[in-house]
Amino acid sequence: MTPHENLDPLLIGGQAFASRLLVGTGKYKDFAETRAAVEASGSQIITVAIRRTNIGQNPNEPSLLDAIPPSKYTLLPNTAGCYTADDAVRTLRLARELLDGHTLVKLEVLGDPKTLYPNVVETIAAAKTLVKDGFKVMVYTSDDPIIAKQLEEIGCVAVMPLASLIGSGMGILNPWNLQIIIENAKVPVVVDAGVGTASDAAIAMELGCDAVLMNTAIATAGDPVLMASAMKKAVEAGREAWRAGRMPKKLYSASPSSPTTGMIGKA
Repeated sequence: MTPHENLDPLLIGGQAFASRLLVGTGKYKDFAETRAAVEASGSQIITVAIRRTNIGQNPNEPSLLDAIPPSKYTLLPNTAGCYTADDAVRTLRLARELLDGHTLVKLEVLGDPKTLYPNVVETIAAAKTLVKDGFKVMVYTSDDPIIAKQLEEIGCVAVMPLASLIGSGMGILNPWNLQIIIENAKVPVVVDAGVGTASDAAIAMELGCDAVLMNTAIATAGDPVLMASAMKKAVEAGREAWRAGRMPKKLYSASPSSPTTGMIGKA
């Protein structure tokens, strides 16, 4: 295996990625900190809130694209702040124009501004329209296995169930639902929302998730760049642990970890 060969790529929408950590660009103090944290994370897919971040729609303001160039990263325009299917579809069509026909997008349609919980009815409606319109849709959703399967069947290229509420940092509150979604999915499952620290990311990967997307956990940490580095390691470790297969849990173990043959007084 050469240093640049990746035998375990993340495959989304016909593209292969070495990193399984996806990061956002909101809540940083400035674009310089954003760039430093993104670099430390090792992420290749960077999500951008079109309604909150300038990527060219405001020509007289600094552009995120100067800090996170599309030539180096795969941008993932998202519909944060949208509460209807129509608004979400309109936002992503604008993003496609701004990014020269870019079609890989993240769809999220929120239910209310307090919890930011997804409105799955509007999400399904928007997903149907966007898939028919040629978009490759990665979709933020609840941890309902039935809804996740419906979104996959519509044609979404990845389903992104929440671990807990956006920005809460509460970690994975319902691993059992996530496991059902993972077991039944034929597209990548990306945990989106609720990750608070490195152990949360590792647990998501150990459950069998294909990737983790996060923003607040990195951007609002005491040292965002250092936290980005920690998250990179956690995702990698969790993936390796899942691939290796953990030992079974046992209340008691009569099997010593060290060999007993050859010990003094033993045959």
